[in-house]
Amino acid sequence: MKRLAILGASGHGKVVADCAELCGWDEVCFFDDAWPGKQSNAHWPVVGDTSVLLSDLAAFDAVLVAIGDNDIREAKARALLAAGALMPVLIHPSAWVSRYSSLGAGSVVFAGAVVNVDCQAGLGAIINTGATVDHDCVLGNAVHVSPGAHLAGGVTVGDRSWVGIGSSVRQLVQIGSGVMVGAGAAVVADVPNDCRVAGVPARIM
Repeated sequence: MKRLAILGASGHGKVVADCAELCGWDEVCFFDDAWPGKQSNAHWPVVGDTSVLLSDLAAFDAVLVAIGDNDIREAKARALLAAGALMPVLIHPSAWVSRYSSLGAGSVVFAGAVVNVDCQAGLGAIINTGATVDHDCVLGNAVHVSPGAHLAGGVTVGDRSWVGIGSSVRQLVQIGSGVMVGAGAAVVADVPNDCRVAGVPARIM
């Protein structure tokens, strides 16, 4: 029996758990720092917090961090890896990922998403429902490409950046680290680190 632990009993966590079951994981349970106050996440039990998970890693075949905040997700993933946890890549059965692309440990690709040839993603990336990442894109650690967002070919997205729902990024654009791209934005020029952009065309807020 394949057992998966998920850290982060949130709505995002539910989507990760559902995807994991579709990918063949037999048993999924959650850990969350709101435990013991929080005992379940919809259909799945919450059985401990981060410290309990770290002490019980041997009971699980692998661990995923399902926390939406990019900074926290990366920090938790690094702590778990340092403790010896194994982190799989989850690809929803209805998603398509080129065999010539690579996804970092703990990354997830949800239903209807497409990752085309020669793309790279770092640790704990999220490519969400219906998002598309075209050829030769490079996503840093803990990047989140939101539902329905579209990256054209050769786009670079720095660590911990968030590409908002329904947004689009022109080919060869470079987005820095720690960037927030607003919902529905059209990014047509490079974006520096640690800023927010929004609008059509997107401008720094």
